[in-house]
Amino acid sequence: MIHPFDQLRRLRLAVASALLVSATGSHALNTATIVGSVASPDCLEYRVVGICYWLYCSWTGCRVRTSVKVRHYVPDAVVSNYSNTGENPWVEVRPMSLPNPSAVAGGDGTTNQSHENNLAKFKNADVIGHPGAAVFNQFVAASGYFCQGAGTAFMPYLLSTLDTLAWRYNVPEMVYPEALIPGLREVGARTTLNLWGNVYPRGGFLHQTDDHKAGAVVAQRAGDIVTRFGQVHVYQPLLAIPQPGYWPAGALLEGNASTGKWQELTPVLSSSCTVFPRSGFLTQAQQGDYAWALWRPYACCARRGQVFLGSVDFL
Repeated sequence: MIHPFDQLRRLRLAVASALLVSATGSHALNTATIVGSVASPDCLEYRVVGICYWLYCSWTGCRVRTSVKVRHYVPDAVVSNYSNTGENPWVEVRPMSLPNPSAVAGGDGTTNQSHENNLAKFKNADVIGHPGAAVFNQFVAASGYFCQGAGTAFMPYLLSTLDTLAWRYNVPEMVYPEALIPGLREVGARTTLNLWGNVYPRGGFLHQTDDHKAGAVVAQRAGDIVTRFGQVHVYQPLLAIPQPGYWPAGALLEGNASTGKWQELTPVLSSSCTVFPRSGFLTQAQQGDYAWALWRPYACCARRGQVFLGSVDFL
């Protein structure tokens, strides 16, 4: 029997090899790089948080069984945003979001000359199921029992080229209170002098001098849409249904790691996760294209009976 530590070490070596091959073969983001990025203990944040109680009945009678309750993050999706329509930085999925008669061109309101100060920017956004489920399951299995996420590999949950009315014209969200009242639903805050942008209206246009911050705000907007039901957008909800002994992630909220966090994939591949706004140096993408893995929190416990009686969390 192979010790879990040896399994984890071998998995990390395999991931490192995949990353090396992908890094030397191309500067574009590809599936191999994304799959390798899931081996991140910081993003996983695996914890045993409580005990679940089950009623188990057989022909000999009924008794109460227990199982361990765990909580950890799962990479549900890759959220890409990019200035030029059809140029998703994740090369293998570009055919999903090619230009169409209602969604063409793109770019910013500036030619990036040093003497210009036009703040208008536009970003397309795609939310596509993370392709690293198999490798992630092997990685997290070394820690013990694990929870399934809501994402399906390569499933398109939001393609802004198909959401033209809402994404390019801000209809109807331009008249929502969150879009009209300063201070509502913003990434960062004016009081801390670190305001990256507003979540509403959840479309592709915004005003921001820093391109990286603009990309992060658009990623937050896309994640906000797909983690809620009944939004006035063309999308599929990226949500799982609660079940006995299974507590899936809910709605994503900006700046709140307990609802989700972000792992940068390009222009810099990061081994850690964060929320927006974040501190530190921000690398600017040469062509205005960015991608993050969206990690979401799940809690679960192994079923050990026919009836779920409840759970108790450790303090």
